[in-house]
Amino acid sequence: PALCLQVQAFSPKPFQPLLKTKVLPSPLQPGFIQKKPLYAASIAADDSDSSSQGTELGTGTATIPNEIFNLVKGIVGAGVLSLPAGIAAFGNAPGAVIPAVSLIAIIGLLSAYGFSLIGRVCSYVGASSYREAWQKSVGEKTSWIPAASCTFKTSIAILAYSMILADTFKSLFSSVGVAVSRSNTLYGVTGLVILPLCLLKNLSSLAPFSLLGIIGMVFTAGSMAVRYFGGAYAGAGKFLPDVATALQPSFGAVGAAGVLNPNSLILICMLSTAYMAHFNAPKFYNELKNNTIGRFNTVVSTSFGISIAIFGVIASLGFLTFGETCSGLILNNYSSKDVLMSLSRVAVAISIVFSYPLAFVGVRDGLLDLMNVEAKDRTNSKLNKLTVGILSVVTFFALKVKDLSFVLSFGGATLGNALIYVYPALMFRGAVRKMGDKASNALKREVNVAMASAGLGVTMGVIGTKMALKSLFA
Repeated sequence: PALCLQVQAFSPKPFQPLLKTKVLPSPLQPGFIQKKPLYAASIAADDSDSSSQGTELGTGTATIPNEIFNLVKGIVGAGVLSLPAGIAAFGNAPGAVIPAVSLIAIIGLLSAYGFSLIGRVCSYVGASSYREAWQKSVGEKTSWIPAASCTFKTSIAILAYSMILADTFKSLFSSVGVAVSRSNTLYGVTGLVILPLCLLKNLSSLAPFSLLGIIGMVFTAGSMAVRYFGGAYAGAGKFLPDVATALQPSFGAVGAAGVLNPNSLILICMLSTAYMAHFNAPKFYNELKNNTIGRFNTVVSTSFGISIAIFGVIASLGFLTFGETCSGLILNNYSSKDVLMSLSRVAVAISIVFSYPLAFVGVRDGLLDLMNVEAKDRTNSKLNKLTVGILSVVTFFALKVKDLSFVLSFGGATLGNALIYVYPALMFRGAVRKMGDKASNALKREVNVAMASAGLGVTMGVIGTKMALKSLFA
């Protein structure tokens, strides 16, 4: 994301990094030097990470701090603003925050494990992209499956982007006394801003703006903290009269025990979207300087740890402020006359506007790859027509579907769980099998752990999909 999004989310979240790590906007296209398989070195790294620290395995130049910054920036996106609604799906008392934060941490750790597995598979088989890792570990004939999943998961991210932009700009217009309908807002933003940016053939000029994503989220978290601890929306809070009745704070008696309700799967599946950055794992592995397994895992564990903390803070602050009335986009709960939160809306809107074309290119190029359209046949005319067509479809669905939490939970339950839990486990099993007698006993045992993670992903996906659809039609 790439929603978390960035819903870069989201991330699906393809993203354009600011520092040294180079991540292509399309999750389907390789952009790195092909490396030979490193079975022996990789096995040694698994048996003893410390012994691998001094082994130069790749040609990457990115330092660990560079990669941590860019990976956190890729994970933490606008999708985090839907997490308070995920808590409200199963609880309405402040105590619901306790199991919610625990789930945020658990799913974050499982997501980090899947991300690490992909990097390790790339090390074992010498792959430089998600699709190539699948080809060399599972098989060429089925490589279209993860490729299609990456493409359509990214399409869910840009759908979420459009929905957020419609709601955010509508609120911003309202804050200056201009009444514009959600549909007209979406038409205007898409036609006047998003379409011209998506028609650009060179997106390098947008790279510096990728930093706005993490800055916007940090500023928003700070603003939410100020409003919660200042009591601006509690009791006789000064902004409360300006908030629609359906969005005003409301609390009940269902606290921590609510997590036992199947509706808690809605939050879990939202998190599968929020933590989504896995199709970029090969890029992070290949671009890391001295890319041993130990150094790569340091990047992964630190980045996901920071992301878990940010997710936990924003989800808790939003829910503790509004309780069971949390909107799918928590910014919708705040008054349009609240200047501080309006600044947060501006920060989020600017971040999404400049992230949108980077994610959009991933969808467009992914569709062309799936249709086997050669690079020489991708004329400007064809690209422009496809751009208009995709944006038209996305805008149509953004007008019809207004519940952001449903989009993120449904996307997480289906494609998100597959990309985070199932595909990495299958690739890891395939890579270990191809090692034959060279595979250590520890690796062979870990295959069972990975496949258990895949089974958990499938179970969560089936139940989560059912609960997401149930919430939509409730």
